[in-house]
Amino acid sequence: MSVPDTHAGQPRKAAMAAWIGSALEYYDFFIYGSAAALIFPEVFFDESDPATATLLSLATFGVAYAARPVGALFLGHFGDRAGRKKIMVFTLILMGISTFLIGCLPTRDQVGALAPVLLVLCRVLQGISAAGEQASANSMTLEHAPSHRRGFFTSFTLSGTQGGQLLATLVFIPIAALPEQQLMSWGWRVPFWMSVAVAVVGYVIRRKLDETPAFEQQAATEGVVKLPLAVLLREHWADVLRVIGGALVASVSTIFTVWALSYATSDSVGMDKSSMLWVGALANLVALGAIPLWATLSDRIGRRPVFLVGAAGSAVTMFLYLWAISTGSYPLILLLGIVAFGVVYSAANGVWPSFYGEMFSTRVRLSGMAIGTQIGFAVAGFAVTFAAQIAGPDGDDWSAVALFTAALCVPPVVAALSARETAKVPTEQLGERTAGQSARPAKVAA
Repeated sequence: MSVPDTHAGQPRKAAMAAWIGSALEYYDFFIYGSAAALIFPEVFFDESDPATATLLSLATFGVAYAARPVGALFLGHFGDRAGRKKIMVFTLILMGISTFLIGCLPTRDQVGALAPVLLVLCRVLQGISAAGEQASANSMTLEHAPSHRRGFFTSFTLSGTQGGQLLATLVFIPIAALPEQQLMSWGWRVPFWMSVAVAVVGYVIRRKLDETPAFEQQAATEGVVKLPLAVLLREHWADVLRVIGGALVASVSTIFTVWALSYATSDSVGMDKSSMLWVGALANLVALGAIPLWATLSDRIGRRPVFLVGAAGSAVTMFLYLWAISTGSYPLILLLGIVAFGVVYSAANGVWPSFYGEMFSTRVRLSGMAIGTQIGFAVAGFAVTFAAQIAGPDGDDWSAVALFTAALCVPPVVAALSARETAKVPTEQLGERTAGQSARPAKVAA
């Protein structure tokens, strides 16, 4: 049964709501990454051992990624049962509150070991929120979009993510330029306090969204699936594995955003903090334009070839970027940072929302995307911690980190090569091939 046509303006409305919501959500998520690399080692951990303090601080960045698979199980379940809209509103409010609380935390000098414990708790709440954010926003835009432009419209979610990362970087540039005493006492808290506005604006935007026609028709005809996870693992287990493998490409983002920033501003390289933040800002600015272009290309030639360019190309360009940092040449760092993250990585980053979402049917799409991506993202999050260990006691073995990043790009390549091409499949037929192999009907609830 085909999905009714939506009003011509609905795809744009859903895409823009996803863009703005994701930008606000990931502003919160990425200011933590900047703070973990530049601020938290001194504020929350033992300053007498800088290397260990940096390692522990970067580990707290990865904690949110460990929490994301758990959040995906619950939020995916409720998103496939209660709808995409409710999850989108919930995740944004949770992210705003948890980020604001980080800005209010006492430091290690004030409460001792309790400070990093509270930091980790807030970071876990951020991870749970992020677990449902992209999957619900991607499902919303994909199910509203015209079949022949799903790649373009779903890419707005990832453009929003890059926009949020850009905003977080721009906010941290003047903060990082503050005198050391002001930066470490109150300056670093300001970006986190601004998340109150994030929560308010996000709620106003997302509460006005309409539920997707595909979900409403599923609920009205066959009924929603009673246990989405059971159906997902029975009928779509291979695609879940593909999404997990594909999601490891996010390691490129975490290495670029957090470890490379920490390495470049370390004593071994000595780059200025504000200068390196500008590299990330300009790379994200370029990504804002590159992501929809790559996604539009995927609507024409297919998801697989574009994703492969991003995954395989990132293995090479990240090696060049880390080498550029080791030379200390800022023009070279800026150029290769933009090429690696702004252009090449954007190919995979802009296509995966449609590529992954099209693997699943409407009844388990949010669960499939949330669980698959968040398990892969969990590995990507801790890639920063592993990189800090691989880089050696002085934290300057960039070539080992580059090889490690390249190795994490191999599973995404394998996942794409083994996946079906779905760019030309009508929306109502997505996931039918896999679901049709099941001999047992799924349990549904009216």
